[in-house]
Amino acid sequence: MPYQYEDAILAEASSDASFLFLTVDPAQKQQVIETLKNIPQLVSEQRQLFPDCELLGLVGISIHGWRALFGDKPTPAELTEQPSLKGPLLSVRDIPYDLVLHIRSLRRDATHSLALTLYRAFRQSVTLAQQTDCFKYLDNRDFTGFVDGTENPVDDQRRKVALIDQDSELMGCSYLNLMEFVHNLPKWEAEPLKTQEDTYGRTKADNIEYASADKPLTAHTKRTSLKDENGNSLEILRHSMPFGNVERQGLMFASYSKTPQHFNKMLRSMVEGDDQGNVDHLMAYTQSEGASLFFVPSANFLHRLA
Repeated sequence: MPYQYEDAILAEASSDASFLFLTVDPAQKQQVIETLKNIPQLVSEQRQLFPDCELLGLVGISIHGWRALFGDKPTPAELTEQPSLKGPLLSVRDIPYDLVLHIRSLRRDATHSLALTLYRAFRQSVTLAQQTDCFKYLDNRDFTGFVDGTENPVDDQRRKVALIDQDSELMGCSYLNLMEFVHNLPKWEAEPLKTQEDTYGRTKADNIEYASADKPLTAHTKRTSLKDENGNSLEILRHSMPFGNVERQGLMFASYSKTPQHFNKMLRSMVEGDDQGNVDHLMAYTQSEGASLFFVPSANFLHRLA
Protein backbone atom coordinates (compact mmCIF):
# COMPACT_ATOMS: atom_id res chain seq x y z
CA MET A 1 0.00 0.00 0.00
CA PRO A 2 1.18 3.59 -0.63
CA TYR A 3 2.76 5.36 2.32
CA GLN A 4 0.41 7.35 4.53
CA TYR A 5 1.50 9.72 7.30
CA GLU A 6 -0.55 7.81 9.90
CA ASP A 7 1.55 4.71 9.17
CA ALA A 8 3.87 6.10 11.84
CA ILE A 9 1.11 5.17 14.29
CA LEU A 10 -0.40 2.09 12.69
CA ALA A 11 2.57 0.19 11.25
CA GLU A 12 3.97 -2.83 13.06
CA ALA A 13 6.86 -2.56 15.50
CA SER A 14 10.20 -1.19 14.33
CA SER A 15 13.69 -2.23 15.42
CA ASP A 16 14.99 1.31 16.01
CA ALA A 17 13.44 4.54 17.28
CA SER A 18 14.17 8.01 18.60
CA PHE A 19 12.01 10.28 20.74
CA LEU A 20 13.00 13.96 20.60
CA PHE A 21 11.37 16.18 23.22
CA LEU A 22 11.37 19.86 22.29
CA THR A 23 10.55 23.22 23.85
CA VAL A 24 9.29 26.09 21.71
CA ASP A 25 10.67 29.62 21.55
CA PRO A 26 7.42 31.66 21.70
CA ALA A 27 9.11 34.51 19.83
CA GLN A 28 9.53 32.19 16.84
CA LYS A 29 6.19 30.42 16.93
CA GLN A 30 5.42 31.15 13.27
CA GLN A 31 8.58 29.32 12.23
CA VAL A 32 7.52 26.39 14.40
CA ILE A 33 4.05 26.30 12.83
CA GLU A 34 5.45 26.41 9.30
CA THR A 35 7.81 23.55 10.13
CA LEU A 36 4.96 21.50 11.62
CA LYS A 37 3.02 21.90 8.38
CA ASN A 38 6.01 20.59 6.40
CA ILE A 39 6.75 17.50 8.50
CA PRO A 40 4.72 15.02 6.40
CA GLN A 41 6.57 16.15 3.26
CA LEU A 42 9.97 15.99 4.97
CA VAL A 43 9.25 12.45 6.15
CA SER A 44 8.20 11.44 2.64
CA GLU A 45 11.42 12.86 1.16
CA GLN A 46 13.60 11.03 3.67
CA ARG A 47 11.77 7.77 2.96
CA GLN A 48 12.98 8.01 -0.63
CA LEU A 49 16.59 8.10 0.60
CA PHE A 50 16.02 4.97 2.71
CA PRO A 51 13.52 2.97 0.63
CA ASP A 52 13.89 -0.37 2.40
CA CYS A 53 14.00 0.87 5.98
CA GLU A 54 10.30 1.41 6.75
CA LEU A 55 11.19 4.90 7.94
CA LEU A 56 8.34 6.64 9.75
CA GLY A 57 7.98 9.83 11.74
CA LEU A 58 5.41 12.15 13.28
CA VAL A 59 5.03 15.07 15.65
CA GLY A 60 3.00 15.44 18.83
CA ILE A 61 1.93 18.69 20.51
CA SER A 62 1.40 18.94 24.28
CA ILE A 63 -1.00 21.32 26.00
CA HIS A 64 2.04 23.47 26.83
CA GLY A 65 3.11 23.54 23.19
CA TRP A 66 -0.43 24.27 22.04
CA ARG A 67 -0.66 27.29 24.33
CA ALA A 68 2.76 28.55 23.25
CA LEU A 69 1.84 28.27 19.57
CA PHE A 70 -1.87 29.01 19.43
CA GLY A 71 -2.66 30.94 22.61
CA ASP A 72 -6.37 30.82 23.43
CA LYS A 73 -7.35 28.88 20.31
CA PRO A 74 -9.57 25.94 21.40
CA THR A 75 -7.52 22.85 22.17
CA PRO A 76 -8.24 19.34 20.90
CA ALA A 77 -10.99 17.91 23.09
CA GLU A 78 -8.89 15.70 25.38
CA LEU A 79 -5.54 17.50 25.34
CA THR A 80 -4.61 18.29 28.95
CA GLU A 81 -1.63 18.06 31.24
CA GLN A 82 -0.75 14.52 32.26
CA PRO A 83 -2.72 13.92 35.49
CA SER A 84 -0.59 13.66 38.62
CA LEU A 85 -0.71 10.44 40.63
CA LYS A 86 0.81 9.39 43.94
CA GLY A 87 1.20 5.79 45.03
CA PRO A 88 3.26 3.74 47.48
CA LEU A 89 5.74 2.59 44.81
CA LEU A 90 5.63 5.35 42.19
CA SER A 91 4.43 8.92 41.77
CA VAL A 92 3.69 10.55 38.42
CA ARG A 93 3.82 14.20 37.43
CA ASP A 94 3.41 16.04 34.17
CA ILE A 95 6.66 16.80 32.33
CA PRO A 96 6.03 20.04 30.41
CA TYR A 97 7.62 19.36 27.04
CA ASP A 98 6.07 21.30 24.13
CA LEU A 99 6.60 18.92 21.20
CA VAL A 100 7.77 15.38 20.57
CA LEU A 101 9.15 13.80 17.41
CA HIS A 102 8.63 10.03 17.29
CA ILE A 103 10.81 8.54 14.58
CA ARG A 104 11.26 4.85 13.86
CA SER A 105 12.69 2.53 11.24
CA LEU A 106 14.60 -0.69 10.69
CA ARG A 107 18.02 1.03 10.73
CA ARG A 108 19.73 3.49 13.04
CA ASP A 109 21.15 5.58 10.20
CA ALA A 110 17.67 6.09 8.74
CA THR A 111 16.21 7.07 12.10
CA HIS A 112 19.10 9.45 12.77
CA SER A 113 18.86 11.06 9.34
CA LEU A 114 15.17 11.85 9.71
CA ALA A 115 15.64 13.08 13.28
CA LEU A 116 18.39 15.44 12.15
CA THR A 117 16.36 16.63 9.16
CA LEU A 118 13.28 17.44 11.21
CA TYR A 119 15.21 19.08 14.03
CA ARG A 120 17.18 21.29 11.63
CA ALA A 121 13.96 22.26 9.83
CA PHE A 122 12.86 24.17 12.92
CA ARG A 123 15.86 26.52 12.42
CA GLN A 124 16.59 27.07 16.11
CA SER A 125 12.96 27.91 16.90
CA VAL A 126 12.97 24.96 19.30
CA THR A 127 15.36 23.60 21.93
CA LEU A 128 16.11 19.93 22.39
CA ALA A 129 15.11 19.12 25.98
CA GLN A 130 15.75 15.38 25.78
CA GLN A 131 16.47 12.69 23.20
CA THR A 132 15.93 9.01 23.93
CA ASP A 133 17.19 6.52 21.36
CA CYS A 134 15.61 3.08 21.51
CA PHE A 135 16.18 -0.33 19.97
CA LYS A 136 14.63 -3.75 19.65
CA TYR A 137 15.87 -6.19 22.28
CA LEU A 138 15.71 -9.90 21.42
CA ASP A 139 12.18 -10.83 20.28
CA ASN A 140 10.57 -7.53 21.33
CA ARG A 141 11.39 -7.98 25.01
CA ASP A 142 11.90 -5.44 27.74
CA PHE A 143 15.16 -5.59 29.70
CA THR A 144 13.22 -7.45 32.39
CA GLY A 145 13.22 -10.36 29.94
CA PHE A 146 9.48 -10.31 29.26
CA VAL A 147 7.86 -9.73 25.86
CA ASP A 148 6.41 -6.23 25.56
CA GLY A 149 3.26 -5.25 23.65
CA THR A 150 1.65 -8.69 23.72
CA GLU A 151 -1.85 -7.22 24.02
CA ASN A 152 -1.57 -4.89 21.01
CA PRO A 153 -4.54 -4.79 18.63
CA VAL A 154 -4.02 -6.31 15.20
CA ASP A 155 -5.09 -5.58 11.63
CA ASP A 156 -8.02 -3.13 11.29
CA GLN A 157 -8.44 -2.98 15.05
CA ARG A 158 -5.23 -0.93 15.26
CA ARG A 159 -6.91 1.93 13.39
CA LYS A 160 -10.08 1.66 15.48
CA VAL A 161 -8.07 1.83 18.70
CA ALA A 162 -5.51 4.48 17.78
CA LEU A 163 -7.21 7.03 15.50
CA ILE A 164 -9.99 9.47 16.33
CA ASP A 165 -13.04 8.70 14.19
CA GLN A 166 -15.94 10.53 15.87
CA ASP A 167 -14.84 14.16 15.48
CA SER A 168 -14.77 15.58 11.95
CA GLU A 169 -12.18 18.22 12.89
CA LEU A 170 -9.86 15.64 14.45
CA MET A 171 -10.51 12.70 12.14
CA GLY A 172 -7.37 10.58 11.79
CA CYS A 173 -5.58 12.29 14.68
CA SER A 174 -4.50 10.52 17.86
CA TYR A 175 -3.23 10.99 21.40
CA LEU A 176 0.20 9.82 22.52
CA ASN A 177 1.09 9.05 26.14
CA LEU A 178 4.82 8.82 26.85
CA MET A 179 6.55 7.74 30.04
CA GLU A 180 10.21 6.88 30.47
CA PHE A 181 10.87 4.10 32.97
CA VAL A 182 14.37 3.48 34.37
CA HIS A 183 14.72 -0.07 35.71
CA ASN A 184 16.52 -1.34 38.78
CA LEU A 185 17.78 -4.44 36.98
CA PRO A 186 20.09 -5.73 39.76
CA LYS A 187 17.08 -5.83 42.10
CA TRP A 188 14.89 -7.46 39.43
CA GLU A 189 17.47 -10.03 38.39
CA ALA A 190 17.93 -11.10 42.02
CA GLU A 191 14.31 -12.24 42.17
CA PRO A 192 13.45 -15.92 41.54
CA LEU A 193 11.70 -16.73 38.27
CA LYS A 194 8.36 -17.41 39.98
CA THR A 195 8.37 -13.99 41.62
CA GLN A 196 9.12 -12.35 38.27
CA GLU A 197 6.35 -14.27 36.51
CA ASP A 198 3.84 -13.51 39.27
CA THR A 199 4.79 -9.84 39.02
CA TYR A 200 3.84 -9.84 35.35
CA GLY A 201 1.08 -12.47 35.46
CA ARG A 202 2.76 -14.17 32.52
CA THR A 203 5.42 -16.80 31.92
CA LYS A 204 8.81 -15.46 30.95
CA ALA A 205 10.27 -17.83 28.37
CA ASP A 206 7.18 -18.69 26.32
CA ASN A 207 5.08 -15.58 27.08
CA ILE A 208 1.90 -17.35 28.18
CA GLU A 209 -0.47 -15.19 30.19
CA TYR A 210 -1.83 -16.61 33.44
CA ALA A 211 -5.52 -17.39 33.63
CA SER A 212 -7.30 -14.44 35.22
CA ALA A 213 -8.10 -16.42 38.37
CA ASP A 214 -4.43 -17.31 38.79
CA LYS A 215 -3.10 -13.76 38.60
CA PRO A 216 -2.14 -11.99 41.81
CA LEU A 217 -4.14 -8.79 42.22
CA THR A 218 -0.80 -6.97 42.07
CA ALA A 219 0.25 -8.51 38.73
CA HIS A 220 1.03 -6.06 35.95
CA THR A 221 -1.41 -7.74 33.56
CA LYS A 222 -4.12 -7.66 36.23
CA ARG A 223 -3.71 -3.98 36.95
CA THR A 224 -3.71 -3.00 33.26
CA SER A 225 -6.52 -5.28 32.00
CA LEU A 226 -9.45 -2.91 32.45
CA LYS A 227 -12.96 -2.68 31.02
CA ASP A 228 -15.39 0.18 30.53
CA GLU A 229 -18.91 0.39 31.96
CA ASN A 230 -20.19 -1.74 29.06
CA GLY A 231 -17.68 -4.52 29.61
CA ASN A 232 -15.46 -3.59 26.66
CA SER A 233 -11.70 -3.81 27.10
CA LEU A 234 -9.81 -0.52 27.27
CA GLU A 235 -7.30 -0.79 24.43
CA ILE A 236 -4.19 1.15 23.46
CA LEU A 237 -1.67 0.70 20.65
CA ARG A 238 1.77 0.35 22.21
CA HIS A 239 5.05 1.33 20.56
CA SER A 240 7.23 1.01 23.66
CA MET A 241 10.92 0.21 23.22
CA PRO A 242 13.96 -0.35 25.44
CA PHE A 243 16.74 2.21 25.74
CA GLY A 244 19.96 2.31 27.66
CA ASN A 245 23.70 2.34 28.05
CA VAL A 246 25.98 0.31 30.32
CA GLU A 247 24.85 2.24 33.41
CA ARG A 248 21.20 3.11 32.79
CA GLN A 249 18.55 0.89 31.21
CA GLY A 250 14.81 1.18 30.86
CA LEU A 251 11.73 1.36 28.70
CA MET A 252 10.23 4.27 26.83
CA PHE A 253 6.54 3.53 27.19
CA ALA A 254 4.56 4.85 24.23
CA SER A 255 0.85 4.36 23.67
CA TYR A 256 -1.43 5.73 20.98
CA SER A 257 -5.19 5.90 21.38
CA LYS A 258 -8.23 7.80 20.18
CA THR A 259 -8.57 8.89 23.82
CA PRO A 260 -5.84 9.33 26.44
CA GLN A 261 -8.27 8.18 29.11
CA HIS A 262 -7.55 4.51 28.41
CA PHE A 263 -3.89 4.87 29.36
CA ASN A 264 -4.66 7.24 32.22
CA LYS A 265 -7.04 4.71 33.78
CA MET A 266 -4.44 1.96 33.39
CA LEU A 267 -1.77 4.13 34.96
CA ARG A 268 -4.02 5.03 37.88
CA SER A 269 -4.74 1.33 38.41
CA MET A 270 -1.00 0.61 38.40
CA VAL A 271 0.09 3.48 40.64
CA GLU A 272 -2.80 4.08 43.04
CA GLY A 273 -4.34 0.62 42.81
CA ASP A 274 -7.78 -0.65 43.73
CA ASP A 275 -9.94 -0.10 46.80
CA GLN A 276 -7.93 -2.73 48.66
CA GLY A 277 -4.64 -1.00 47.94
CA ASN A 278 -3.41 -3.50 45.35
CA VAL A 279 -0.90 -1.67 43.15
CA ASP A 280 1.28 -2.92 40.31
CA HIS A 281 4.26 -4.64 41.93
CA LEU A 282 6.31 -4.14 38.76
CA MET A 283 6.65 -0.54 39.93
CA ALA A 284 8.88 -1.79 42.76
CA TYR A 285 11.59 -2.45 40.16
CA THR A 286 11.39 0.70 38.05
CA GLN A 287 11.08 4.46 38.45
CA SER A 288 9.96 7.36 36.31
CA GLU A 289 10.35 11.12 36.56
CA GLY A 290 6.90 11.62 35.05
CA ALA A 291 4.82 11.39 31.91
CA SER A 292 3.65 13.56 29.04
CA LEU A 293 0.52 13.66 26.89
CA PHE A 294 0.61 14.80 23.28
CA PHE A 295 -1.99 15.40 20.59
CA VAL A 296 -0.82 13.83 17.32
CA PRO A 297 -2.22 15.75 14.34
CA SER A 298 -3.02 14.03 11.07
CA ALA A 299 -1.39 15.27 7.86
CA ASN A 300 -4.63 17.08 6.99
CA PHE A 301 -4.75 18.76 10.38
CA LEU A 302 -1.13 19.92 10.05
CA HIS A 303 -1.86 21.29 6.59
CA ARG A 304 -4.66 23.46 8.03
CA LEU A 305 -2.50 25.03 10.75
CA ALA A 306 -2.26 28.80 10.74
